[in-house]
Amino acid sequence: MKKCSIVVPVYFNELNLPKTIPRLLDLQEKLPDIELEIIFVDDGSGDKSLEILLDFQKKTPHIIKIVKLTRNFGALNAIHAGLSVASGDCVGAISADLQDPPELLVDMIKKWEQGNRAIFAIRKDRKDPLLSKIAAKIFYKLLRKFALPDYPPGGFDFFVIDRYIVEHIKTINEKNSSLMNLIFWLGFDYVAIPYVREKRQEGKSRWTFSKKIKLVIDSFIGFSYMPIKLLPILGSIFALGSFIYGLMAIINWVNGKIPIEGWTTTIVIVTFIGGVQMIMLGVLGEYLWRTLDETRRRPPYIIDRIYHDKDSKL
Repeated sequence: MKKCSIVVPVYFNELNLPKTIPRLLDLQEKLPDIELEIIFVDDGSGDKSLEILLDFQKKTPHIIKIVKLTRNFGALNAIHAGLSVASGDCVGAISADLQDPPELLVDMIKKWEQGNRAIFAIRKDRKDPLLSKIAAKIFYKLLRKFALPDYPPGGFDFFVIDRYIVEHIKTINEKNSSLMNLIFWLGFDYVAIPYVREKRQEGKSRWTFSKKIKLVIDSFIGFSYMPIKLLPILGSIFALGSFIYGLMAIINWVNGKIPIEGWTTTIVIVTFIGGVQMIMLGVLGEYLWRTLDETRRRPPYIIDRIYHDKDSKL
């Protein structure tokens, strides 16, 4: 019998889990020829998420495995941790907040059984606030243009991949990256299944604005040369503009056309160019910081305990 592991990152999901876990467990009846392994990764939750998970794990120890991290390392690193302990012939990942329908995993796993190595649930629409929808659309459009051509327009973070792909991912130890982008970057053919991402019904999303900004920066710096290539282009443009402006000033000075006034113009030019220089230094700083972070060789996550079959292992 083939085995499929499903990784679920958990972070302050105590209100969602009582509904999420039963729906995931119901998948076993719909997939009688597949042995399911459901791996919940507690990403340093400060609520009762772990207690709820342990209660369900005691009832179904042959299906549910719990990975407890020492602290919060982020959802993507939590999925990485789940991949590291998954034993399935294929591995899926889904969020714990039920915005992605667990029942779609049935179709995704069947696509895998047909020989497809990567199956992505692509968001054709999302029931999110208008501003979030516009921002996401702009982000994925820029990502397709400057970093990952042919990337799914609506993006994805709900997927099923073959063990062969999982083993490739486990050999890549990049930090400050994006798992979804990395899976797509590997270049395997994929099957897209469109769906509508539902509105969150319970709890509060921990996907904060700062985390979204970090994902944007990681995506472009990690998968595109555009930011670093843009610096000399901007430098050349402003150098040329400064040369032209200086040449005009000399010509006007020779002809006696330079008025005494000019403080405002000078200040505007100096502050504008100074601002651009600070942005350029900031981009270089991001690259330098990531280089330093990689040289430290710190692990992207640390597993505290693994709960499986009534055992607790360090």
